[in-house]
Amino acid sequence: MTDLATTALGSTGFHITRVGLGSWAIGGGGWVSAWGAQDDEQSVATIRHAVESGINWIDTAAVYGLGHSEEVVKKALSAFPEVDRPLVFTKGGMVWDEENRRAPSRRVGDEATLRAQVEASLRRLGVDALDVYFMHWPATDQPIEEVWSTLLALKQEGKIRAAGLSNHDLDALERAEALGHVDVIQPSFSAVASAAADTVLPWAAHTGTGAVVYSPMGSGLLTGAFSRERVAALPEDDWRGRSAAFTTDLDANLAIADAMGVVAERRGTSRSAVAVAWTLGFPGVSAAIVGARGPEQLDDWLPAADARLGAEDYADIPARRPASRVGT
Repeated sequence: MTDLATTALGSTGFHITRVGLGSWAIGGGGWVSAWGAQDDEQSVATIRHAVESGINWIDTAAVYGLGHSEEVVKKALSAFPEVDRPLVFTKGGMVWDEENRRAPSRRVGDEATLRAQVEASLRRLGVDALDVYFMHWPATDQPIEEVWSTLLALKQEGKIRAAGLSNHDLDALERAEALGHVDVIQPSFSAVASAAADTVLPWAAHTGTGAVVYSPMGSGLLTGAFSRERVAALPEDDWRGRSAAFTTDLDANLAIADAMGVVAERRGTSRSAVAVAWTLGFPGVSAAIVGARGPEQLDDWLPAADARLGAEDYADIPARRPASRVGT
């Protein structure tokens, strides 16, 4: 095992590496928000490589692959003794149609649904308690107070060790916090989607809430691997081919990726590592969730775990961003 620097995750008592492995794509293909087909053995190898490289937490969700990602995570972690097992974060509240995998999931947050989903995640992951459990998206029909009351109760009962909210706005966070502390938030954040730096990340810093940001590489846009030709060749079941970030906004986003390349060359590292490190320099950010479909992709961004960009680096990246980042 390799040692990587760790940081406190808010007031949870957990100390996590500044990068964690995200397992969205590991859910495989054939569902509404898939990244295309994915080989399970390659996924297992990637997760094990992450742990052996020093990463001490994995992020997944019930809806990734409609339960499949959690099952793959369980298989991968079965190879490690308890002392070496990473923390596992997962998410719920997305209810899918068992008869139609391509149908959009519903965002449901009533107590019965959340309790059933927690039990299902416990079973798929093969654990007695979930380290961090998030409401994945705001519920369509239930107020945040109902959702958060259930998560606080599940924490009190020991089903989950820390409770969090993913993709929730500032109003929802403040209303939840009024009932009981929000342990962790999970917003999207990158140089091509930086709104969180003006909203929920300052709130997290103020309240002592941990923040693990997702898609720091812009879902692959900032890695240097994308072009119009690459987008056109994406498989039909890769959600990115339907996203504005990869279509109408593609040229602007690729220009940001090119600027990342200038910084990467100066620092002797990869664009991917620069993209991830860019997010880690903002107040309120505890760590970043970074996806990988194979060990080689993980190695490409892993240097970000101990990197820190300077003011010159931020100045050279013409991202749509506020000025509240830090830089040495």
